[in-house]
Amino acid sequence: MGRRKKGQKIHGWVNLDKPEGLTSTQALGKVRRFLDAQKAGHAGTLDPAATGILPIALGEATKTIPFVQDRLKTYEFEITWGEQRDTDDREGDVIGTSDIRPEKTDIEALLSDFTGEIEQTPPRYSAIKIDGERAYDLARDGEEFEIKSRIVYIESLELIEAAKDMAKLRMTCGKGTYVRSLARDMAEKLGTLGYISMLRRAAVGGFNTENAISLEKLEELVNSAASDVVSEGVLLPLEAPLDDIPALNLKQDEGAKLRNGQVVSFVAKPDFDRIKSIGLENDQTAIAMLDNKAFALVERNGPNIKPVRVFNL
Repeated sequence: MGRRKKGQKIHGWVNLDKPEGLTSTQALGKVRRFLDAQKAGHAGTLDPAATGILPIALGEATKTIPFVQDRLKTYEFEITWGEQRDTDDREGDVIGTSDIRPEKTDIEALLSDFTGEIEQTPPRYSAIKIDGERAYDLARDGEEFEIKSRIVYIESLELIEAAKDMAKLRMTCGKGTYVRSLARDMAEKLGTLGYISMLRRAAVGGFNTENAISLEKLEELVNSAASDVVSEGVLLPLEAPLDDIPALNLKQDEGAKLRNGQVVSFVAKPDFDRIKSIGLENDQTAIAMLDNKAFALVERNGPNIKPVRVFNL
């Protein structure tokens, strides 16, 4: 007989505003403990020195984490000019200095070079795997290794403020983009050195700072007998981050087939019109709803709908 899992079966999302000084795993553990949740995961790691949006998935919402990780992310950050650090942020050791400080006009002229699809090499202190080992472990051990560059996508990059030794910027980018690499590469093109001295993630898809909650506030609500995380809007529904994909309302018999792993055929004209009416394209994913509740993630293949992830709610 299997061991019973500790905690409550809680399903949904918490839009956490992670504080400085905690790893993403530590922040996840606190949320899980506060809510006494059986299962939890996060959508996108933040460095301990970084703050901001860390979406926490609970229970069956963990099945939607890959979809959230693929969403665009927005960062606000500061680059300090004149020093290079081995971690490319303020946590590292100084490994180079420069007296050159870029002008505001030179920074602005460079922004277009770092938008769209660009080639980027991740920092040596990153979670990239090199022959099965994390790059940051190899770097800490003083080993020599090479990290391959990759193509990343930056939708927008704007200069917010410029001072003699510092520039503040805002960037919206795709999955796998390293802000620390961006700072390093911008400094190099400007003929100087630079590192990230402040980093805050302002948004992950529809999760943003306007509807986020701090760990302190979450703990306060949980400990208050008069509060409820659902009624307070802290625990968001499982489908909350999927509001930009089509939603398909199911009939009871269709739900039963999908739960058994079977394909549902929408060959009859009224049924096929249901697919067309929600704009579900071929090979596209939709959120299937049954009785106004999230039921499954499904994919269209011609007139057929197949289950991708079925939620056990």
